[in-house]
Amino acid sequence: MRDLKLPDQRHPEKAHRPDQEQPKKPSWIRVKAPTSEGYKQTRDILKSKKLVTVCEEAGCPNVGECWSAGHATMMIMGEICTRGCTFCNVATGKPQSLDAFEPGKVAHAVAELGLKHVVITSVDRDDLEDGGAEHFAQTIRAVRHRSPQTTIEILTPDFLKCPPSALEKVVEARPDVFNHNLETVPGLYLEVRPGARYFHSLRLLQKVKELDPTMFTKSGIMVGLGETRAGVLQVMDDMRAADVDFLTIGQYLQPTPKHHRVDRFVTPDEFKSYEDAAYGKGFGMVSATPLTRSSYHAGDDFARLRAARMEKLGQG
Repeated sequence: MRDLKLPDQRHPEKAHRPDQEQPKKPSWIRVKAPTSEGYKQTRDILKSKKLVTVCEEAGCPNVGECWSAGHATMMIMGEICTRGCTFCNVATGKPQSLDAFEPGKVAHAVAELGLKHVVITSVDRDDLEDGGAEHFAQTIRAVRHRSPQTTIEILTPDFLKCPPSALEKVVEARPDVFNHNLETVPGLYLEVRPGARYFHSLRLLQKVKELDPTMFTKSGIMVGLGETRAGVLQVMDDMRAADVDFLTIGQYLQPTPKHHRVDRFVTPDEFKSYEDAAYGKGFGMVSATPLTRSSYHAGDDFARLRAARMEKLGQG
């Protein structure tokens, strides 16, 4: 395991300028409104179980495609987040008490949808002593019990104000993929993730590998927030120092006029350049496109990542 170093600040990122003109959305970022029967069926199943999805709460542009294929990202622990990140469309405020039956509801929905791979995420719950770690663990165990063949990917908060035992609880529940997004370059954290700390999130990912070296780790960032190319490449190096296996890079889209503005729309060729650079730095799997999100094609990508590891170990 390589030692983590503090982020390189030699390439300062551009400050958020709300007075700047909003760039026009290009053709490659536009998607059609969902209308398929598969989309409606997934929506109805989730609605009947009264489950929250990040697909809806965060206004994901891929919701039509994913739900049409029967894929959805479950968001546990409510719809109210204790943080106020300027890129995120999830409501901020005082959350309600945890639903003790939620892990079972999620497990039942996964079984009914017939998911081969499920992504489970959550709001930040700084109001809870363990940040919701035990609730994550219970949900993982419930899904594993109900659908033992389903692979489980979690996208967690940073557990910033929690004891070390919080992260240990989640890792001990043995999800197949542990994902925690860095979201952006360190120079933009005060504007984009004011309640988070870049180095803490990086250390969280490294700690997962120390607790279980066999667990796949994953992290992602958005581009178009005002970062520089040098800043993105530095984040890649930091992730590799933490032994992160899987990197996602997608275009930031401004949810409402009150949120952080889009600095620019990164071209598909630039995304391909980032993908090539990431593979060159040693990532096992990279998804870098304008519409990439953490859970976009997550199941297929995980299957390829796992197959690549098995082949490398001579078990393929």
